Amino acid sequence: MKIQDIQAIQLLLATPKKIAIIPHRGPDGDAMGSTLALYHFLLKNNHHPTVIAPNDFPDFLAWLPGSETVKIFEKDTENCTKILEEAEIVFTLDFNAFHRTGEMEHTLAKLKAPFIMIDHHQKPDDYATYMYSDTSFGSTCEMIYNFISFLGKKEDLDKTIATCIYTGILTDSGSFRFPKTTGNTHRIVADLIDLGAENTEIPVLLFDNSSYSRLQLLGRALQNMKVFEEHKTTYTTLAQSELDAFNYIKGDTEGIVNYGLSIKGINFTAIFIENKDEKIIKISFRSQGGFDVNQFARDHFNGGGHTNAAGGRSEVSMEETVKKFEDLVTKLKI
Repeated sequence: MKIQDIQAIQLLLATPKKIAIIPHRGPDGDAMGSTLALYHFLLKNNHHPTVIAPNDFPDFLAWLPGSETVKIFEKDTENCTKILEEAEIVFTLDFNAFHRTGEMEHTLAKLKAPFIMIDHHQKPDDYATYMYSDTSFGSTCEMIYNFISFLGKKEDLDKTIATCIYTGILTDSGSFRFPKTTGNTHRIVADLIDLGAENTEIPVLLFDNSSYSRLQLLGRALQNMKVFEEHKTTYTTLAQSELDAFNYIKGDTEGIVNYGLSIKGINFTAIFIENKDEKIIKISFRSQGGFDVNQFARDHFNGGGHTNAAGGRSEVSMEETVKKFEDLVTKLKI
């Protein structure tokens, strides 16, 4: 981050401010971990922060400290809009384009307050007054740790902030398996554990907290999986009727896409999830090795993300979407 930006932000934060902190729509562990870590840090420095999520976050993240204070824009649009309009600073974390906030996009675009972006995705939009954008990081939470250090406030890190940051690093690194997990990531994690982050309890809260219905849904997704060995690719589907049959709640499909890469010789996988309310097929892509799913998602499915993890969407039927995917896969070199 530029030294002049750090100095400007230090000046901005020198006196108490009303501050809004925004994650992306469909917030995951990194989005919630980073926003809540920043929330607790700003609270500690006598500011008046509010985390406003575009929509609800999964139940398996509801144990995070401070999660009960999070406002949900789509549930309380009028009040959230008022908070945003009164904010003196707006932080946007774990996304770099307003459209990633869904219905909040138009409200954010009208705000006059300075924006501070902290994010690790590719091709950021040019809306932020101050930008800490770096695709070399595996998580925004790792960047939040650095951001607090840049401000000369490392002594403010405590067990609560460490817990939030650890959660985001753990989830976005695939439990420290993804390529952007560096030695420095582990050094930061070691510090977080020393500060009190419960490294044995947090994974249990995140990953060993499933309902029986969720496991049944996973079983159905695995049954639906198609394998194209010659193209080193797998994909699976979940129709709205299947989600309904297994009492789907937000977060139940989290991580299912990764099972496609657990098959020997597979380097590319996808999951297609029907959402009849929004009339879209939501898509997640994962890869290992050199195949760039970010570019694939941008080119073909109105999406994007990282080299090895990206998302997209389709506004045609499941059948047409899958057919398009299969046709594309046969032409790829993976």
